[in-house]
Amino acid sequence: MSKLQEKVAALPAERCCPALTERELTAEEAELTAAMFKALGDPVRLRLFSKVASHPDSEACVCDIADVGVSQPTVSHHLKKLKEAGLLTSERRGTWVYYRVEPSVLAAMGHLLTPTPASAQVA
Repeated sequence: MSKLQEKVAALPAERCCPALTERELTAEEAELTAAMFKALGDPVRLRLFSKVASHPDSEACVCDIADVGVSQPTVSHHLKKLKEAGLLTSERRGTWVYYRVEPSVLAAMGHLLTPTPASAQVA
């Protein structure tokens, strides 16, 4: 497990960082957030992530998601990057690897991008 994965795994399930409109991010919060968005910043990774996230139970076999217009080694590379960013987890079952969306990270990213109501903002 990478240091980034350890940091993401240690976060409370509901949030890693405040909403961008709530307060300034700390250096560590910015590092975690940037790593997640950087991983999604590649069109192939975003498609792979979307395929896993939209699959039943938010889990998919690599055999079901590999048709994104690049070679199998490139798919593996991109899935590894998504795992390193803490966005996906994986489990080997026989000869196949199954990928699952990490729900706590999705919740944290959603919270980050949700505007804070004006009444809750600090002046």
